[in-house]
Amino acid sequence: MSPRIGVITFPGTLDDVDAARAVSYSDAEPVSLWHADADLKGVDAVIVPGGFSYGDYLRCGAIARFAPVMGSVVEAARGGLPVLGICNGFQILCEAGLLPGALVRNEKLHFVCRDQWLRVENNTTAWSTRYDAGAEVLIPLKSGEGGYVADQATLDALEGEGRVVFRYVGGNPNGSRNDIAGICSADGRVVGLMPHPEHAIDALTGPSDDGLGVFYSALDALKPLATAG
Repeated sequence: MSPRIGVITFPGTLDDVDAARAVSYSDAEPVSLWHADADLKGVDAVIVPGGFSYGDYLRCGAIARFAPVMGSVVEAARGGLPVLGICNGFQILCEAGLLPGALVRNEKLHFVCRDQWLRVENNTTAWSTRYDAGAEVLIPLKSGEGGYVADQATLDALEGEGRVVFRYVGGNPNGSRNDIAGICSADGRVVGLMPHPEHAIDALTGPSDDGLGVFYSALDALKPLATAG
């Protein structure tokens, strides 16, 4: 039985279809979740995709974190449900308190759209086990508010606990502290990153297929569930 991975759609979401396609590429079953519906439909994991939820009014992700679906996601994540936040999804997870810190306007206030090299710093999370530690992967990045910030104590904790999952290499595109591109929760089940692995699942249509590792990693995390099913 294939794992079922929910993909949330908010007003303004624009990468939900791509995320669902990536889930299908990994041989899992994508399940559409609607922002106004608190029912997670019994999914085994959730992806909060990129876009401009609620038009990015107030702050990116500040309104989406109050959506009924996010209440259920927060509760389920605290019970161990794997959750991935991509770009705007990363912003939403920070706003919802599932991940520390915040994403702010890019350095020099420029929107950045480019293929970006990342280094895998932690390959033990629910979304990174298919990578070798230290591997460098090429993933598209497209954001105007992607600079990761946190107070020094939080940064020290993230570094000391090995919770930086991905780090920018070959130049920091947005001024993120410590070149951070993605982080995880203390239990490694919740991961947020600014680049878009769902746009790098096929070398024919993306800069690489390096993003597939994120989605295959979720299958590894969910394997006990699939075996039990």
